[in-house]
Amino acid sequence: MISLKSSREIELMDRAGSVVALVHKKMLEVVKPGISTWELDSIAEKVIRENGCTPSFKNLYGFPCATCISINDMLVHGIPDKKTFLKDGDIVSIDVGACYKGYHGDSAWSYAVGNVDQKALDLLRVTEEALYKGLEQVKPGNRVGDIANAIQTYVEAHGYSCPIEYTGHGIGKQVHEDPYVPNVGKPHSLELLKKGMCLAVEPMVFMGKPHCYTLKDGWGVKSRDHSLAAHYEHTVVITDDGYRILTKED
Repeated sequence: MISLKSSREIELMDRAGSVVALVHKKMLEVVKPGISTWELDSIAEKVIRENGCTPSFKNLYGFPCATCISINDMLVHGIPDKKTFLKDGDIVSIDVGACYKGYHGDSAWSYAVGNVDQKALDLLRVTEEALYKGLEQVKPGNRVGDIANAIQTYVEAHGYSCPIEYTGHGIGKQVHEDPYVPNVGKPHSLELLKKGMCLAVEPMVFMGKPHCYTLKDGWGVKSRDHSLAAHYEHTVVITDDGYRILTKED
């Protein structure tokens, strides 16, 4: 069931989202060649806890860490570890969730590591732009399919693709709530958008074809053709005439 959030619930989600934004601000400082994904995760968890929140992802469905960190051809759900270090020229996506008094904020961002080639930078730019193309459709009276179609149209116009298996979602007391918010779809389809709905809109984009597979660890998802992947996400609340981003600094 899709829930409409009260002003008090939105206030709590706004607090959670602002802490997620603080984590990404910190990641911008520390993402450099030579740092391990384990250290990045530890830094992120420290920021979350020092600001009165708990990590939304830790132990969610059995996931072991506070963040999902996915490098190069890994799309989502990479498990941080002590043996994986960022290298010059990598791109890395960091997905972060924070919970404040039972309510969640969720945002992913992709980062260039050191000296990154132009093709990779173009992928990052287009994926971030696709997020905002999707958000332009977030307003009462539109439908979830309008978000999906805006993202798909923009991504494919640049020669990239979105896998259909992974989507955005509703969010609130649970990290993942109804409705699911795909990145591929037809306009004027799926659920009607209403004031008070909270959504995590998150284009996940491959430079190549939209086919992927899951690693033996049961979590990490990679492109089948080993093409680069990018991931951008904001949690938003639908307002009277549009949306407000909750995962940004107060």
